[in-house]
Amino acid sequence: MSRAYWTAEHERFRDVLRAFLDREARPYYDTWEAEREVPRSFWQRLGKQGYLCPEVPPEYGGAGADFGYAVAIIEELERVGSGLAGISLHNDIVVPYLLAYGTEEQKRRWLPGCVTGETITAVAMTEPGAGSDLAGIRTVARRAGEHYVVNGQKTFITNGILADLVVVVVRTDPDAEPHRGLSLLVVERDTPGFTRGRKLRKIGQHSQDTAELFFSDARVPVGNLLGREGQGFRYLMERLVQERLVVAIGAQVAAEVMLEDTLAYVKTRTAFGRPIGAFQHVAFTLAEVATEVRLGRTFVDDLIGRYMAGDDLVTEVSMAKWWVTDMAKRVASRCLQLHGGYGYMEEFPIARRYRDVAVTSIYAGTNEIMKTIIARRMGLGER
Repeated sequence: MSRAYWTAEHERFRDVLRAFLDREARPYYDTWEAEREVPRSFWQRLGKQGYLCPEVPPEYGGAGADFGYAVAIIEELERVGSGLAGISLHNDIVVPYLLAYGTEEQKRRWLPGCVTGETITAVAMTEPGAGSDLAGIRTVARRAGEHYVVNGQKTFITNGILADLVVVVVRTDPDAEPHRGLSLLVVERDTPGFTRGRKLRKIGQHSQDTAELFFSDARVPVGNLLGREGQGFRYLMERLVQERLVVAIGAQVAAEVMLEDTLAYVKTRTAFGRPIGAFQHVAFTLAEVATEVRLGRTFVDDLIGRYMAGDDLVTEVSMAKWWVTDMAKRVASRCLQLHGGYGYMEEFPIARRYRDVAVTSIYAGTNEIMKTIIARRMGLGER
């Protein structure tokens, strides 16, 4: 399929990356799933080959590439498995906060390690009592001289175990209106008072480490404030468009892979003396799935090109995030059914995909929140 933003250079980059992942990721992915963690050594190999943070400018160690290269990385990692999503979170969600709002000193201090894989990042928004409602965040950071003293708890934090830098959403002004008292603090691994809880056990995406984080009088230097105090909510809203687009891209690829795997299966699995793909029900089901997958690809590629052109896409990206992730969940269910009993077996990739795709309609803002955003921008719904 033609992509307006895609060049021959992007295609060459994808080919080399795919060959790298075939050598360095696919043979070990089952082990990472069992160990529930992607090893640091793999992050460093990615960095050595230039597959981390491609948009970071050369003065901070990056390639200064356009978002199309990031798309190639997101897609190829997803083709290996959804448990590599933490790498895309590092590349395309957390590091852009540092680029957009960091001071020159902060960028020079943190970005080179992010590019090499020596520094792994995370973003900590969700709390036990605050998920989609960011205004409900209760983690507090109080200024005490040259430090902020942070107290609170975060949960469901992607890269929470491995992270060396965590962009933490905190309340720096408890007396301000809920959306106005939030700030972003960068908390480093060895910060006194910062501890990690459990590596959480999830239904899917097993190799993606996910953790609880605790802050008990954690002392964070004032120099680790990202951007301006009290502007955290605005910064989050500005960056969530890219985060939601990244989720839509990953879900789209997952749907494509499930369709490819299922097509191959129904052409070889026989019943009643012929391949099950010859039965009308199976053929019609996959015709419907293929149509939805193609619609998703057309929508996602259009948004990527428009995003790279600088268009305002809050509404459209919200549409893509909910529709594509819901579509991918439908594809997972229908493709698993076509595998029959084998679809329920761990050794068949569709079983893992079925589990992995479930969370995509929840993180980066639930799909119900996406519909709320769309409705409000249409002048509908409660305000």
